[in-house]
Amino acid sequence: MTRTAELLADDPIWLILIKVVVIFAFLVLMTLLTIWAERRVIGRMQHRPGPNRAGPFGILQSLADGLKLAFKEDIRPVMADKWVYFLAPVISATPALVSFSVIPIGPEVTIFGERTALQLVELPVGLLVVLASASIGVYGIVLAGWASGSPYPLLGSLRSAAQVISYEIAMGLSFVAVIMYAGTLSTSGIVEAQAHGWFALLLPFSFLVYVVSMVGETNRAPFDLPEAESELVGGFHTEYSSLKFALFFLAEYINMVTVSALASTLFLGGWHAPWPLNLIGGGVLDTGWWGVLWFLAKTLLFLFVFVWLRGTLPRLRYDQFMNLGWKFLVPLSLVWIVAVTVIRALRNEQVLGSPTFLIIGAVLIAVLVAAAFLIPDRKRPEPDEPAAPMAGSGFPVPPLDLQVPPTPPRRATSVPSSGADDASKEGAGSV
Repeated sequence: MTRTAELLADDPIWLILIKVVVIFAFLVLMTLLTIWAERRVIGRMQHRPGPNRAGPFGILQSLADGLKLAFKEDIRPVMADKWVYFLAPVISATPALVSFSVIPIGPEVTIFGERTALQLVELPVGLLVVLASASIGVYGIVLAGWASGSPYPLLGSLRSAAQVISYEIAMGLSFVAVIMYAGTLSTSGIVEAQAHGWFALLLPFSFLVYVVSMVGETNRAPFDLPEAESELVGGFHTEYSSLKFALFFLAEYINMVTVSALASTLFLGGWHAPWPLNLIGGGVLDTGWWGVLWFLAKTLLFLFVFVWLRGTLPRLRYDQFMNLGWKFLVPLSLVWIVAVTVIRALRNEQVLGSPTFLIIGAVLIAVLVAAAFLIPDRKRPEPDEPAAPMAGSGFPVPPLDLQVPPTPPRRATSVPSSGADDASKEGAGSV
């Protein structure tokens, strides 16, 4: 049993309840602040102020929107399945809250005289708990689309299911190299293994794969295809309103915070202070409540990346999105795992020295990145354009490929000339 597990096993019930309430309040507060910060940052990127009316700098705008959602009328479609329609947002939000329980927020501290670790639960398979929670969360999205009784939410939920399957595989493969170097599936053990070096520097390709996968896993732009307004009205939550819609909104942003915290834990040393701050005063900035500060700073950095991507990149097509997951991330991750295993075995046998190890790793990363950009994308041959079909009346019918048909010739009309009119008038006068 690790030191963290021993400390958490001795926690009294009142301390456990305090941790649960603090984590829940932290996630809700981070959701409100992230929504506000996202609107402000994207506003600055687009040369507009963003929310600036409710409270100082508009910081209470997210709270006002949440209260508005709570008091809006709750509408349920006639064709919806009553109980599944009600349970779907709950199923989506609950795993997002549970997965944060295994994240170590800080080192050992003293709370009201009790020595404890800033973590709710320490499990020897903490990483599997996060993956399992992410897998269960998609059930809420799928059930929401099916229970709404409408075709557009159903299409959005099916897209989300395929998306999570694709990118959860790549995310799981990015964990393998981290597990091999840390020697454990425990989140606190992985943080301790990075006390003298971050895995983002040692395993940069795994870090890049995880960053791409976490954006796809959370249905965020440019991978927000399950809720694409231009195609699916609003996606899987089109028929939801009031508190049920608020639960979906809460689940999305809590998932963003969770995957950002997990990225900090796996690749950026968790609550450990960055170099060279961890060397000041014999490591005094790497102990106690200082760890919460470093953990929050790293998590906010990844949340800014989410906002930055949304304000910068356009939405991908669905085939491009699936190609990225299945044809690039998954195969290259498998090659990377095999290469890391071979290099680690050679290094343990002292066949490779540190300089040679670094050179081989740099060359391997360059080859994988080059392969991701140089592999040709096979395109299907485009079929010949069919002629526009004609209806029985002679008017063109809009073609199936939504191309504008050629303008039909104007119908000829017989208009009498002015000379003929004058002649007819003279004839009538003579009679």
